[in-house]
Amino acid sequence: MFKKLLVAVICAAVLVGAGTGLWVWQGLGSLSKPVFMTEPVLFDVSSGTAFSGVARQLETRGLVEKSLWVRIYGRLYPDQAKIKAGEYEFTDGMTAEVMLEKMVEGDTKHWSVQFIEGWAFSDMRAALASTERLEKLTAQWSDAQIMEAVGAAGEHPEGRFFPDTYLFTSSESDLDLLQRSFQRMENVLAEEWEGREEGLPYDSAYEALIMASIVERETGAPHERGQVAGVFVRRLQKGMRLQTDPTVIYGMGDKYKGRIGTRDLRTHTPYNTYRINGLPPTPIALPGREAIHASLHPDSGSALYFVARGDGTHKFSDTLAEHQKAVRAFQLNRRSDYRSSPAVKDDKE
Repeated sequence: MFKKLLVAVICAAVLVGAGTGLWVWQGLGSLSKPVFMTEPVLFDVSSGTAFSGVARQLETRGLVEKSLWVRIYGRLYPDQAKIKAGEYEFTDGMTAEVMLEKMVEGDTKHWSVQFIEGWAFSDMRAALASTERLEKLTAQWSDAQIMEAVGAAGEHPEGRFFPDTYLFTSSESDLDLLQRSFQRMENVLAEEWEGREEGLPYDSAYEALIMASIVERETGAPHERGQVAGVFVRRLQKGMRLQTDPTVIYGMGDKYKGRIGTRDLRTHTPYNTYRINGLPPTPIALPGREAIHASLHPDSGSALYFVARGDGTHKFSDTLAEHQKAVRAFQLNRRSDYRSSPAVKDDKE
């Protein structure tokens, strides 16, 4: 009798164990099933959150059937429980296993902000201020405080940041992006300065940066950058004034309302290149790498003047007489679809 009872108990235990094993196996299998989502889900893991807390959050968000299976999965595979803090994006068809893998790898959601060639530093700050998911540390800072924070205390911010598209996570701040952009410009300028042509009228890489910012603002046609730089370099070499409208506009500051007139050209500011000799004291915009390269590798030639054609390009001339003829042709008799280059630049009255 005792033997029969023992056999029955053993059989029952085996059956229970088998049943439990099947139950666990089926539960863990649910983690490898695709999850249906009508739209991407942003899932935030705060710093210090325990794995069990993440498991419960997955269940609450409807991304797993039961948090129990996630916790058991973490016990069976400890490396898959070493998740990193951050904001993650889960999309339709992902499995819970893939979600956990993303969190283990720290594959967080990235956002972006773009700084455009030709922008002023104020435009760059406005873009950062309006960018969502980005911590705003510098919103109330002065330009001087920002320059001190990026390691350039006492220096002017204009033109010192590289225009590009920058990716960031929700754990980063506007200062992080400013530091990255500043360092990128430092590296690009150093590389281009190292490979510069000989005989250029610059005493420093900073002067080349000033020229690059003017070239950037003078033309949006990429193939003209070298020609524009060539005109300005020859003017400096001959002791001629640059006489470029974008510098006048920059010097006007808030007084600029879309057009510049004769009075503006006669008003002395440190940036009015119709009144000052040589380069202005600082850059006037964010120059891209192409403009920097052009300023350090200007096209050869004899042109000393250029005027907008009205189609986004310019007519280059060697003599003042040729230039005046071009002005009459393209400025005094403007075409109906006239546009300057770049588009943000308006011509003087």
